[in-house]
Amino acid sequence: MSTHPATLSVNEPFPPCHQEFQVSCHTCRLSRICLPLAVNSGDLARLESIIERSRPLQKGELLYREKTPFQSIYAVRSGALKGFCGTRDGKEQVTGFYLPGEVLGMDGISNGHHASSALALETSAICEIPFDSLQRLSASLPGLQRHLFQLMSREITEDQLLITLLGKNTAEERVATLLLSISRRNARRQLSASQFRLPMSRVDIGNYLGLTVETISRVFSRLQKNGVLRVDNKEIEILDPETLQRAANLAC
Repeated sequence: MSTHPATLSVNEPFPPCHQEFQVSCHTCRLSRICLPLAVNSGDLARLESIIERSRPLQKGELLYREKTPFQSIYAVRSGALKGFCGTRDGKEQVTGFYLPGEVLGMDGISNGHHASSALALETSAICEIPFDSLQRLSASLPGLQRHLFQLMSREITEDQLLITLLGKNTAEERVATLLLSISRRNARRQLSASQFRLPMSRVDIGNYLGLTVETISRVFSRLQKNGVLRVDNKEIEILDPETLQRAANLAC
């Protein structure tokens, strides 16, 4: 990542890229998820040429800050991040969680400034894609342009999920919906949909879902007691996906 104003750290600015951080899209197992291209190697090389990489973000470091100028979108190669924005009373509202293979930062496209901040929940490797360069490249690569539209659509879908979560009546519905979302996203990465580790804290989960930490713990305990989940701190195993689906009150 470059050291332009949109990329900020809680501590020090990022150093320049070094050879040890260079990873090729050709060999990245997530390339078909974050920016899949059914094109020849020459076109993939053109995409590779605009991607910038730097040292991994450490836990607690900011990738970008709310209201800073928008210049790039970012693909998570490993680790996890949370999006959040400030409220009028000075508190933090978590707006989403980003896992490997997912793209973030598109909230700045509309007005040229990021509408939220993004912070690493654990050590995270990030690919930075300058948006102006991506726009120029996508004009000559229809497959890339189509995928950009799909990414924007997914961003809208995630926003709708948050609205749906906060509109649900029960805490169990909210928790179950979030777990099913993470399960689905893991499956898209060809990982286990039934066994996974939650990268976020229960404080962040509660903030995202509009619930207290105590309520989150009670819901996990109840789902575990009923044989729906196995919970070991942050390790989750979905034992009964159909019952979890019903708990989420989802039609599909």
